[in-house]
Amino acid sequence: MCPPRFFAVEYAINPWMDPTQPVSAGRAMAQWRELRDTYRRLGHTVEEIEPQPGLPDMVFAANSGTVVDGRVLGARFRAPQRAAEAEHFRRWFVEHGYRDVVMPSYVNEAEGDFAWTGRMLLAGTGFRTDPAAHAEAQEVLGVPVLSLRLTDPRYYHLDTALFVLSEATDTTPAQIAYYPEAFSAGSRRVLARLFPDAVLATAADAECFGLNGVSDGRNVVLPVEATDLAERLAARGYEPVPVDISELRKAGGGPKCCTLEIRK
Repeated sequence: MCPPRFFAVEYAINPWMDPTQPVSAGRAMAQWRELRDTYRRLGHTVEEIEPQPGLPDMVFAANSGTVVDGRVLGARFRAPQRAAEAEHFRRWFVEHGYRDVVMPSYVNEAEGDFAWTGRMLLAGTGFRTDPAAHAEAQEVLGVPVLSLRLTDPRYYHLDTALFVLSEATDTTPAQIAYYPEAFSAGSRRVLARLFPDAVLATAADAECFGLNGVSDGRNVVLPVEATDLAERLAARGYEPVPVDISELRKAGGGPKCCTLEIRK
């Protein structure tokens, strides 16, 4: 995670960003700290990277890389305003003992568009990550990759429309939650075929970034406004953990956007 010390909305690179509207860096920091402390209360380790001036979106650490079995595929941003983040995150991985770090040749916004299910990597495209980055991820990470096309510009990253609730094991399939209307017709059919037991979100859930959640297989951290989704998750045996990310949402981010998951 990266503290939002320099958080601001100075430009618009997604439909949620409006530079004419006021934002509070102090409130964003308080919400970020509560999110970080929530992970710690749930028993997770949180590593932090030092934020850099001039990079107000660096708080969205999910875009920093994709880590599978110790291999790291770094990031390459589409928007020039975020391009410099990639090198800062690359250095963090190297300084923290990751030796197998590959920087991508194609635009690749990391866990913003990649979701690991324990068996395959779900990969989004349509607005940010280049389709060619999906094949590159398969080669670098050595895992099967399934391409999914996003069609609603409000859900510009896969992690705004889908997240993994529980990873696959030797005896149980992965379970996901997603908002069908964010995807192309073909991608919806693929998701329905592969994940017939998925939790489907409503438009209201999606609009408050309810699908930008983080699950450890039991506890699901999600925006406090995603009440319908929380009820559906509770009915499936998950424990919803609501957090307020309203200030960070002004830049198009939620709990998952702020969180790169490194699985041991």
